[in-house]
Amino acid sequence: MKTVFTTGEAAKICKVSQQTIIRCFDSGQLKGFRVPGSRFRRIPREQLYSFMRDNGIPTDALDSGKRKVLVVDDDEDLVELICDALERDGRFDVRSVNNGFGAGMLIKEFRPDLVVLDVMLPDINGKEVCTLVRSDSTMDDVRIICISGMVEVDKVQSLRDAGANDFMQKPFDVDQLIDRVCQLLEIESAQTK
Repeated sequence: MKTVFTTGEAAKICKVSQQTIIRCFDSGQLKGFRVPGSRFRRIPREQLYSFMRDNGIPTDALDSGKRKVLVVDDDEDLVELICDALERDGRFDVRSVNNGFGAGMLIKEFRPDLVVLDVMLPDINGKEVCTLVRSDSTMDDVRIICISGMVEVDKVQSLRDAGANDFMQKPFDVDQLIDRVCQLLEIESAQTK
């Protein structure tokens, strides 16, 4: 378990910009130390934990070290398949919801690192959910993979324009989805792990 973090690592865990962490450090809100002979700052785990707790930032990312993934689809069998595969991997904290409204609420509360998002939802569509996420600057780091069986190629670009990072056509191999999740989160893929 990591005991000291760089400002970049702390920023990722807190889901804020590195500049925000540096400002908090320099103003004394976030305690830590400078590396002797350099301008680099380091933040001990217990100081980062206190800072997160005091500022209402969920500490579960620091506690578990797992990346958070939200699966949004109204196909219960597919949701179960994706969630099972992610949980079996062991590096993900997974939640799921079956509609766009619920997705919007859970994204704000759960603060996922990545969303697997069906485009055709029963209420608001996936493109609107992308737009909602991208309209909140605190969620700039959230990665979104849109999935659909009924989207034409020309519509994929409009999903990317709305904020999707990737698109997969249904049906797809769940292992390929896990690989894409790993690529977007910049972690080792399941096969090479």
